[in-house]
Formats: sequence, structure tokens, C-alpha cells
Amino acid sequence: MTAIFACKAISFDLNSVYARSLSRPLAGRRLYCHVSCQKSSGEIESPFRTVGTVSISYSELKDKRLDLSPKVEEGFGPNGLGIISVSEVPGFSDLRQTLLNLSPRIATLPTNVRNQLEDPDSRYNFGWSHGKEKLESGKFDTYKGSYYANPVLDVPTTDVSLIQRYPHYCRANIWPTDALPDLESAFKALGKLMLDVGLLLAYHCDHYVSKAMRINEDDLLQQILMRSRCHKGRLLYYFAKQQSESMKDTGVSSWCGWHTDHGSLTGLTSGMYIKNGVEVSCPDLSAGLYVRTRNNQIVRAVFAEDELAYQIGEITEILSQGHLCATPHSVQAPKGEESIGVERSTFALFMQPDWDEFLKFPAEIHHHQELIPPSGTLTFGEYSEALLHKYYNRKL
Repeated sequence: MTAIFACKAISFDLNSVYARSLSRPLAGRRLYCHVSCQKSSGEIESPFRTVGTVSISYSELKDKRLDLSPKVEEGFGPNGLGIISVSEVPGFSDLRQTLLNLSPRIATLPTNVRNQLEDPDSRYNFGWSHGKEKLESGKFDTYKGSYYANPVLDVPTTDVSLIQRYPHYCRANIWPTDALPDLESAFKALGKLMLDVGLLLAYHCDHYVSKAMRINEDDLLQQILMRSRCHKGRLLYYFAKQQSESMKDTGVSSWCGWHTDHGSLTGLTSGMYIKNGVEVSCPDLSAGLYVRTRNNQIVRAVFAEDELAYQIGEITEILSQGHLCATPHSVQAPKGEESIGVERSTFALFMQPDWDEFLKFPAEIHHHQELIPPSGTLTFGEYSEALLHKYYNRKL
């Protein structure tokens, strides 16, 4: 199956989800090509538009006196990409560079060392994971490896019953203390920074949503995320495609299949491309992040290398009654002769409610209505369990 929790992504039938698509096209959005990609000889350019994310500066985000509702609506609202980027975050570029450079080092550790860093009891939601997820084709995904950890709490709980019930959230972090001692500090530093910036963004999301619906203080997105012990970082390493694979046109989901994020808010760095151990520009204009919009368009979404991007997750769309919207997305590998041997590293932070957080679901929701009891209340852990059962039964 496609990986799900901690917070891995959920695959789904795009046609059924977007039967309710809106008809308004993307408007007023900047269109340009990402500066880190270049056209290679013989390359066929992507048939899809390249769309820049809505960008908010860090200084704006920190200012609670500013009303950023227009930008929140443009990026996260019903007609947005579901993505907003944040510029000029102090210290971010250096922390990104440090952590992403460690990604290929994890992937090339001796096999016996990597095996010791796996945690099958958490369904590979802590430590090293490779070849455990399934692609849209049903084949196991060997194109990328991941390293999972909670950047805030090494031991989220010592309650044995909780660890057994929610192993994908509650088990302890695993660190390669001897094999790669720099990983822990680099992972935690970037993860905590992305959490802090995400909480600032959540404040402005709450301000925007509260104009349209009444929200109790305890139910604000920022408050839910501030008290959570469930945040999970994922350091990703995309293995280089070989010659035969690089020359194929395998579509816009060749490196990561279409999915929507399960949690509340996902922080994301831009990808770092590496060849022969050296950072390079992306060799293919069509490579990168793709988004399916609310009106069923597929666009290539770009943001600057020194910007942090945030995507709305499924649970936030549900609890905001659709005022903040999650969008399906995928990652396309670079193609063409110059893409042979090119690797990619990136980092995602999945911000999500605590497993004990009681969630009050609206009477009508467009996602997983069948999982919600008549009372309309579930903990996030219970909701996750129900989703896990649903997807394992369907896909395994």
C-alpha cells in the first residue's frame, strides 16, 4: 500500500475526490520557471503550467497586527494551490543545507547499519525506511528512502498501552549515534525551526477562518498544534534514476505518487539535487512538485530555494469546513540524458494533532465520512486508526 501515517501520505481516487471540483481557474498567480532548473539538450518541456506559490515574508508572519487573510485565502482557500511559502526565515538556508547534505550519507551507510536503524514495530515510521511503501502501480517503492523522527520529543510517552496502540506516533526516536552522529542535531534544529514558523502561519490561518465560522480558542489550529506530541519529520533521499529509467516519460508522479497529506500542516524544503557528490541545478525544467488544483488542473508548483513551503493537510480541511483546502500533489523525477545519476534530497515536517486530541467533526465532510461516529467526535489517534484500517484492508 501507499504509506500512510507518521505522517505518510494517503493515495486515493482523484476522480472521486474531485467530482466536487470548483470551476474557477487559477487567477492572479505569478507564472515562472524555477531558477534551479535548466533545460537540457533534447528535453521535452512539461505540458503543464509552472505556478509560483503565494509568498509571505517572515517579518509579516511574525506581526500579529497584520491581517494576512487575503494571502491565506489566495494560497490555502478553495481556489488556491494549498501551498504558501515563507521567505527570509533567519537561519533556514544554513540549516537546510546542513541536513539535506546528510541525506545521501544515510542512504549509503552499510546495509547492516541501516537495518539496525529500522523500526518495523512502528510500521517503519521511525528511523530508516526503504522499499516498505507501495507505488500507484502496486510495486514496492525503491526509488526513495526516508528517515523519520520526532524533532521535538525523543520519547513522546512512556505509557506502554499507548505505545502499543499508536506505535507510529508514540515509539521513541532512533538515531545513528555512532554511524552518523551529526544527524540528530541537524534534524532537530531544522525540524524545530519549521515547527515554529508553521505555528506562526497557523495563527494567521485561524484569523482567516474565524471570519467565516466561530471557533473556540481550544479548537484553533495553532493551539491544537502547540500542545501536540505527534509532530514528525521525514528526511527524504531520492535515488538516482539509471539510464533506461531517465529516458522514459513516466509522468508527473515518477518519484512520488499522487497523494494528499493526512495531518494538519506540512512544512517542506525545496529539493537539493546532487550528482557525483556535488550539488547541481536540476537538469530538467519539468521535474519537481506537481499539484492538482480544486478545478482539476495539474500545475507545477515552485518556490525559491531559500523559502519554506507549507501545505494544508486533510484534517485541517475537514475541521475548517473547507475554508482551508488540501490539494493532491506528486513529485516528478528529472528526465533526459543529463538526469542520469542525479539524486534529490528534501525534508518534510508533518504537523498534526496529538493522539489524544478530541476532534469535533462538522456534520458534513467530504473526506472519510463513513469513519465519523454519530457523536461527531474522535481523537486524532482513533481517526488515524480507522484510516489505517481502511487503507490496509483496501490495498494490501
